[in-house]
Amino acid sequence: MKLPLFLTAVAVVYCSVDSKYTPPKVQVYSCDPGEFGKENTLICHVSNFHPPDITIQLLKEGDELPNAQQTDLAFKQDWHFHLTKNAPFTPEAGQHYKCRVTHGTTTKDYAWEPNM
Repeated sequence: MKLPLFLTAVAVVYCSVDSKYTPPKVQVYSCDPGEFGKENTLICHVSNFHPPDITIQLLKEGDELPNAQQTDLAFKQDWHFHLTKNAPFTPEAGQHYKCRVTHGTTTKDYAWEPNM
């Protein structure tokens, strides 16, 4: 009697965690203040999302920036995940830089604002 009740409780908890969908919060910024022609690091921090099925791309004019590094996927106690990707880049006038995040079946682009 106790085993079926336990298995039912485990199934309910698993289904409630597995079915929870939370879209990511995305922040795109550079390590140093943006300055055209000066080496910098483009950073995309993605947080507070569930499930962990996610892809992050750092793009310049639609092409992926080379030498990008990504942190390990981490999570908080409530099973919301966070991940950061960064790449070296040298901002150029007239060029557009963005972070493309694909979470599940949804893809969104987030532009880097140089504040120059």
